[in-house]
Amino acid sequence: MNDKYVLSIDQGTTSSRAIVFDHKGTIVSVGQKEHEQIFPRAGWVEHDPMEVWGNVRAVVADALSKAELNAANIAAVGITNQRETTVVWDKNTGEPVYNAIVWQDTRTGKIIEELGGDEGQDKYKARVVLPLATYFCGPKVKWILDNVDGAREKAEAGDLIMGTMDTWGNNDNRPGGYACTHQKDDR
Repeated sequence: MNDKYVLSIDQGTTSSRAIVFDHKGTIVSVGQKEHEQIFPRAGWVEHDPMEVWGNVRAVVADALSKAELNAANIAAVGITNQRETTVVWDKNTGEPVYNAIVWQDTRTGKIIEELGGDEGQDKYKARVVLPLATYFCGPKVKWILDNVDGAREKAEAGDLIMGTMDTWGNNDNRPGGYACTHQKDDR
């Protein structure tokens, strides 16, 4: 089969989905799998990054299998993800140091109050357009560094990487991972 297809990966808040489209934009096949929602406390929402990664791999394989395709048939891959869901991992082992903290999580409310001080959530709004909020990655990373044993020390040694779920999915040193790189096509 010489036809080329587009693979879309939707790594969402409650599930991961892979959709194969043909040249006309018609859906050829779909793979979808839910992942566990972890609620350690009221207002806290987490995901196991390894489970999510396993599910993404499974739904891609499922969609390709249903369409009787393989990687050679794919011309492009598009990825959409959970936006500000944050993962921090060890750059040497690829292992997450903690669960992913989901965009809906509100545990960093006190960090936001401290950052805003007397000026509140709009303290940096003139400079960065957006207000301080628990939604964003920065406060989540601070929470991990302040609350996960050994995380701050590893970060100060340069051994941690942080990112959203799409960067976690493109981490080449994660167990079972790969690197997404651009390759020039000289044809």
